[in-house]
Amino acid sequence: MNGSVHSAPSVVNVKLKRGPTGLGFNIVGGVDQQYVMNDSGIYVSKIKEDGAAAVDGRLQEGDKILAINGVRLEDLTHRGAVELFRTAGEDVELLIQTKLPCHMNGPTGAQPKHQSSLPFLGSLAAFFGVAALLSLIYTKYIRKH
Repeated sequence: MNGSVHSAPSVVNVKLKRGPTGLGFNIVGGVDQQYVMNDSGIYVSKIKEDGAAAVDGRLQEGDKILAINGVRLEDLTHRGAVELFRTAGEDVELLIQTKLPCHMNGPTGAQPKHQSSLPFLGSLAAFFGVAALLSLIYTKYIRKH
């Protein structure tokens, strides 16, 4: 061993009551969009502030959801898993495997950080817009005088 400590994941039952905003978390994963390399499981991507999961406090970002109301989430597409959650009823029992220390597809960390390139593209568009405007001003007014 190289001195690092690896804790084994544990499996826990979490019972949640659906609130006005649902169960209070988002999921990622499925056979069609793996979140963890070589694992098509369903994972918690975000806990919504003041949602049922946040109030309960046991569910964490990065946890793997093994089952919902006794239905295993193996070999499901992302959409199939979302549909199970959507139709699960008011009282929902989740079988959770606590987050694993492993390599994720995409950014590292307990949750995916979906950083958009839109701010960069917006800045780039603004830069070229200003450059075009200055070029237009130069050709219309400054070159004539």
